[in-house]
Amino acid sequence: MIELHPHSATTPDAIEALLDAAFGADRHGRTAYKVRAGTAPLEELSFVALDDGFLAGSLQSWPVQLAAEDGETLPLAMIGPVAVSPDRQSQGVGRHMLRVVAQRLDLAGLSAMLIGDADYYDPFGFLSGPASGWTLPGPVEPHRILLRAIPGSAWPATGTLGPDALRSREGMPSLQA
Repeated sequence: MIELHPHSATTPDAIEALLDAAFGADRHGRTAYKVRAGTAPLEELSFVALDDGFLAGSLQSWPVQLAAEDGETLPLAMIGPVAVSPDRQSQGVGRHMLRVVAQRLDLAGLSAMLIGDADYYDPFGFLSGPASGWTLPGPVEPHRILLRAIPGSAWPATGTLGPDALRSREGMPSLQA
């Protein structure tokens, strides 16, 4: 049975091996890594999926911000990587982790984004389109920039996405209740 635990329930080396298996050892040059450069994962929104002690999956979330053209800076969480062990794929592990992170985002009243496939992430509230005009620090297909906005929030159609080093150091008060 899959149980979610903090990342501290396993070793960093085990998580790195899972990420290598899921995405390849060359993943560090991807745009998603550049967006969150210099930040630490948001502990409250990051976890591992264990199945009888076996590392079946990992989901990490990062503090990022959108610098709007009007000078406003808007914080949000970047979800990913969402990794599932190759021998546990298509068994609902990734979907389970995404349902839980969506619930936690709702409780915190926090918007989030990710780079991914809209068809897969749409059931969890991540939509293509609203963020397709955002600029990221590397190549990305605009339709793969997905936004999960809290109800009633307004997000600019353009802006530059990057790391939120301040929230990385101070944590997220809205999640520390």
